[in-house]
Amino acid sequence: MGRCVSVPPELTGRGWLNTAAPLALRDLRGRFVLLDFWTFCCINCLHVLDELREIEEAYADELVVIGVHSPKFVHEADPDALVAAVERYGVHHPVLDDPDLTTRQAYTARARPTLVLVDPEGYVVAHYAGEGHAHAISALLATLISEHRSKGTLQPGDSPYVPPTVEPTDLRFPAKAVPLPDGRVLLADAGHDAVVLLSASGSVEQRFEGFREPNGLCLVPPSPGLDYDVVVADTVGHRLAGLSLATGVVTTLAGDGRQWFEGDGVSRLSSPRDVVWWRDRVWIAMAGVHQLWTFDPVTSSVEVVAGTANEGLLDGPLLDAWFAQTSGFAVDGNRLWLADSETSSLRYIEDGLVQTAVGTGLFDFGFRDGPAADALLQHPLGVAVLPDGSVAVADTYNGAIRRFADGQMTTIATDLSEPSGLYVEGRDLVVIESAAHRLTRIPLDARVAADDFSHTTQRPVTSVAATVRLDVPFTPPPGQKVDDRFGPSSQLLITSTPPGLIRSGEGRGTALTRDLVLDPHVGDGVLHIAARAASCDIGEGDGAACHMHQQDWGVPVRISADGGAVLTLPPGGAWT
Repeated sequence: MGRCVSVPPELTGRGWLNTAAPLALRDLRGRFVLLDFWTFCCINCLHVLDELREIEEAYADELVVIGVHSPKFVHEADPDALVAAVERYGVHHPVLDDPDLTTRQAYTARARPTLVLVDPEGYVVAHYAGEGHAHAISALLATLISEHRSKGTLQPGDSPYVPPTVEPTDLRFPAKAVPLPDGRVLLADAGHDAVVLLSASGSVEQRFEGFREPNGLCLVPPSPGLDYDVVVADTVGHRLAGLSLATGVVTTLAGDGRQWFEGDGVSRLSSPRDVVWWRDRVWIAMAGVHQLWTFDPVTSSVEVVAGTANEGLLDGPLLDAWFAQTSGFAVDGNRLWLADSETSSLRYIEDGLVQTAVGTGLFDFGFRDGPAADALLQHPLGVAVLPDGSVAVADTYNGAIRRFADGQMTTIATDLSEPSGLYVEGRDLVVIESAAHRLTRIPLDARVAADDFSHTTQRPVTSVAATVRLDVPFTPPPGQKVDDRFGPSSQLLITSTPPGLIRSGEGRGTALTRDLVLDPHVGDGVLHIAARAASCDIGEGDGAACHMHQQDWGVPVRISADGGAVLTLPPGGAWT
């Protein structure tokens, strides 16, 4: 991997969190600095936060991790929302608030997340896009720390991290809830890593521990041999858990606590966000891989039933459809409704097909009532079927509850604090206001006027020639080599929005370099690029550990006569 010899741009933004004073790279000379460009809507970014924890602990004296929060959604640019997210996701390092993407663009960070490593002399030495790089970063640090100790340029120091003050509450970032037949309610208390039983009056009766940020819950019908009656989507635990309300015993039903990566089959899970009982199975919103899976309590079998693992909005047969962090389910007979958060869409499954009721794609969102074709949502996380057959949506980043009926979207309530789940109780809709740490009742017949706005996420546009060579160079991390024992070690998938942007070169192949012919008449569009590569440890023989590396980019391009003939991803060179 080549090293940059230029001084990286300074850190510029609206303000800082988790530190007593603003930080500057020049003040951190003598230590390594790892910049993590993230946004709190992005499941891949949340995965990286967890991946970095061991590295932060192992190299606490030599390394300073700085989060650079560059929002995608309008809500994420709200400073109060960022404060809540930093607490919610346990970010234990300084965070630069970069709402205008000033620092992100200065570092040409096209992917979320992007990681940039700066050495003690102030030079960029590595650039990573996507997740799954903990082993590579750790190996590189081990080598570079030794080098800089020998040179005398390493000066270990204390962390600039200052933890925020948190006021205790009975609930902390509750996610979703299910009412029980006896009038009590079971609630996923994500911020406390627990599931709680609430009395009919709303007080906490019992806590069930042993989870890691649980989100979705569902009741399963009694069956001989089952020793649990609730299935829990244990999101950060990357597993399905069974909970017995009678005994309080928690068991693992699927997953081993480690995040799924390419090649793991269905032995591991990746950030399950919700679960629901439908068609004699537990359906799982597998947000981390943009798919829907099922679990059969009788056989304990796990199966992928919908989605290709490509992120986006594409309707059609179940296994051909594209999803984007599906986070909420609701059953209405033969129809399964779902909230697809990253595409700000309301979708459903019926007769073996995925269809979209509201929403257009990854980068268009807003707050607008009216006909389905014009209606807009902003990162919804929950959905519920109402007694009259209409559908309520927890429009999370708009702080609203919306109703979809007869092809029209209306608004039930506004000024809520990140509603993430909801259920019907009598003549009320009970809403879980996650960022307010409470449950709120709203009359089912309520209706308010919506604040109308639309937004398209703005990303830097790359000017390219009509014929452009795409190069995605891969360099194995230190101590590893390309794993080509069983055939080609890499795979490259290229698609576009709109589909007619690429005349030739789209599709799947094994080479990480490809010539694309683009249509000048289309002019502007987005190249969707997914790259995979396999590596294995050097010198371990048949027992060598294998690693799968995967990166995804969405690159807006504009075709022009003076555009570049080569597009290299990431911009800084090889990904590892």
